[in-house]
Amino acid sequence: MSFDIIGDVHGCIDELNELIQKLGYTKKKGKYIPPSGRKLIFLGDITDRGPNSIAVIELVYQLVMEQKIAEYIPGNHCNKLYRFFSGNNVQQKHGLETTVAEWKHLKVQEQIQMKEKFMSLYEAAPLYLHFKEENLVIAHAGIKESFIGMTTGRVKSFVLYGDTTGQTDEQGRPIRRDWARNYQGKAWIIYGHTPVLEPRKVNRTINIDTGCVFGNKLTALQFPEQNFVSVISKQPFLPNRFTTFNKD
Repeated sequence: MSFDIIGDVHGCIDELNELIQKLGYTKKKGKYIPPSGRKLIFLGDITDRGPNSIAVIELVYQLVMEQKIAEYIPGNHCNKLYRFFSGNNVQQKHGLETTVAEWKHLKVQEQIQMKEKFMSLYEAAPLYLHFKEENLVIAHAGIKESFIGMTTGRVKSFVLYGDTTGQTDEQGRPIRRDWARNYQGKAWIIYGHTPVLEPRKVNRTINIDTGCVFGNKLTALQFPEQNFVSVISKQPFLPNRFTTFNKD
């Protein structure tokens, strides 16, 4: 099996539709037909901040739960929306407020259906994907070699939020360690979560969150070929939202 792994979508439905088409998935009578032997994978954070998170949920649900031609793993924003729908007292900020506002504008019956769709999508999802035969791990914010095969609370925190230090920068965003720099495992780790202007490949890890919602582009990685396929974002460009690293 070959995979088309899509980075953080964050509600950018137009870019997602364009990218899926560019990857060779065709739509006939409302259903998508994948290229032979290929499967889509969404690596989390499909909602929040962007213009149409509800439409993205609808599409991902269709591809994963109904047509079964795609797989999905959650990101930290997905986790937060799930906790909101579960009735937890979640702070509506850092993007969640945009998805909640969209949801509240739906009719009551549509709200119920959307909530059920997202919760069932989330509950059916593994924390991360490990394809042993392909020597491939797909995890939203990455994963340490020693964590592969585990699903403890510590592993969940790392996979959803990255290698956080507990500190924040001057803009209030979490400071994270550059775990990829020290990764020495044999499996390829494909992840997102940290927006970068170009896909970052270091030590058999590849970050494909190219910040579509911040005005850069939406990127997919074709594996095992390791081809990058991107479409240009339609959102305003916010250069201060991207992380830069020391030269790899």
